[in-house]
Amino acid sequence: MSHATILEIRGKTAGLVVGAEAGFRFFSSQPAFDALDGQLFPSVVAAQRAVKALTSRRAPRDRPLGRAA
Repeated sequence: MSHATILEIRGKTAGLVVGAEAGFRFFSSQPAFDALDGQLFPSVVAAQRAVKALTSRRAPRDRPLGRAA
């Protein structure tokens, strides 16, 4: 039986991590996390760290698009 875990960040679902023979595979549910889609991780925690790292590299969303800071 497969083990599946939903990963959320800032109240939004980033994707699903499904147990595989060699670890846990990430399936993106948001375009922002497509860079991780299909990647295999040794643990759910490793996948969570990758999601958080990807989020921290993105530009803040506090500023409206099209406006200079």
